[in-house]
Amino acid sequence: MRASLLSGGGCAVLASALVALASCGGGSSSDTGVGTLRVALTDAPACGYDAVNVTIEKIRVHQSASANDSDAGWTDLAVTPSRRIDLLSLTNGVLEELGQTPLPAGHYTQMRLLLAPNGSAGTPANSVVPTGGAEVALTTPSAQQSGLKLNVDITVGASQIADVVLDFDACKSVVRRGNSGQYNLTPVIAVIPRVIDVGRIEGFVDLSIAAATSVSAQTGGAPVKTTPADPTTGKFVLFPVPVGTYTVVLVNPTRATAAVTGVPVVTAAASVLGAASAPLLPPAAASAPRVVTGTVTTTPPAPAFVRAVQTVATAPTSTDIEVAWTAADDLTGAFSLSLPIAAPVWAPFAPSPAAITFGADATHAGLYTLQAGSGGATKTQAIDVKAAVPPLSFTFP
Repeated sequence: MRASLLSGGGCAVLASALVALASCGGGSSSDTGVGTLRVALTDAPACGYDAVNVTIEKIRVHQSASANDSDAGWTDLAVTPSRRIDLLSLTNGVLEELGQTPLPAGHYTQMRLLLAPNGSAGTPANSVVPTGGAEVALTTPSAQQSGLKLNVDITVGASQIADVVLDFDACKSVVRRGNSGQYNLTPVIAVIPRVIDVGRIEGFVDLSIAAATSVSAQTGGAPVKTTPADPTTGKFVLFPVPVGTYTVVLVNPTRATAAVTGVPVVTAAASVLGAASAPLLPPAAASAPRVVTGTVTTTPPAPAFVRAVQTVATAPTSTDIEVAWTAADDLTGAFSLSLPIAAPVWAPFAPSPAAITFGADATHAGLYTLQAGSGGATKTQAIDVKAAVPPLSFTFP
């Protein structure tokens, strides 16, 4: 489940949804003895980048959400030697194990992720490679000193393992700084309990669209886990996903947005959508997407995002899905979203090898609600992209 993330300086960092983190492991804050914290890293797809590299030095946890980095009571998991990881290699269920450490049993509410600093010469510790461009160092303010602060809710029982995955969303974490050619790292990270109460969703999309298709498991109109389809096989794996029921959303610039509703996630086995012999293939879009632009103004300057939510008239009730998300430019506040004009399509979950046939929802074709957010506040604007949309403006005092 997605947790809110704060920078080391204390400014709120934006996520598409703020969901309370489920406890993992047993016990309570009154436990005595020693448990174990085990941590892995994974990633959602990045937007317009060939590589997003971060170098992790240490993970710290504390029982107080308000503890400063110099306070007593921290337990450190050192990543030795420091590890430079391309986040884009960690999609489709791939995990990078960061290690484990013993710590006193109890209830932990703060985690910090410390990154190595970029040196003045040589390969930068933290960097981004824009598609078709050269490697550029990522600016990571405060990450090296006090760490990227995550508000979490983890209970570690005596003689038990708290097993968690840090889902580092590269797409939402790399923010352009105007025309400077520079990029800021504004991390959006989910902390997901593993082993005890998570499962996976997997399946296949048609090879003709695999290279540009994003697949996400969503609930309440917000993604919980996102991955690209494998461009050579069409296979996708969404893991780890907390046990529950989800809408799986397929987005491709040449196809109608597709939603498969009522997809169960259980621990016993994967939920499978489509087979290699019967892959998912939403209908072709009759026209190109509409580009919607605008500006988010924040006073004082702060990170901001804009996302597009669409209602799909599924049965028995309608379902909201996130179709697109973008960070506003860190210097100018400008944003741009490409949104399908075609009617969204949907189908109820049918386990493989049953074929999934999509039906169109013409009622909601081209209709979206844009939600802008900054500092925990949000503003919305309804739009219809069947006609040109004038530039939009969101202002946060």
